[in-house]
Amino acid sequence: MKLEHLTNETFKQKIFNYEVNKEWKFEGETPAIIDFYADWCQPCKIIAPILEELKHEYGDKLDIFKVNTEEQRELASIFGIQSIPSLLFVPKDGQPQMAMGALPKETFKQAISEVLSVTE
Repeated sequence: MKLEHLTNETFKQKIFNYEVNKEWKFEGETPAIIDFYADWCQPCKIIAPILEELKHEYGDKLDIFKVNTEEQRELASIFGIQSIPSLLFVPKDGQPQMAMGALPKETFKQAISEVLSVTE
């Protein structure tokens, strides 16, 4: 199962329309994880299959998107991405939380449960 890659336009539709809203306002219906990555990044390659497994395990309860920081420089700068992978955990309600680095699968599951309030 391939994960959807977001562009500026699809990000504004599905996650947060930063051109319209100054305050955070989630546009989606389903809690989400956004993986800010680059093709040359080795840790990004390590977590890619983990994210695909998580999407498979959680199904419709969780959206997982990818943002290529090389192609989507505007999105990367809006979120102040300094290191990759950077993962934005977006709950349905409340503020998103950023995590850095190649997290192990158990850490993802813990964050999905605690930050996103999603269970398998």
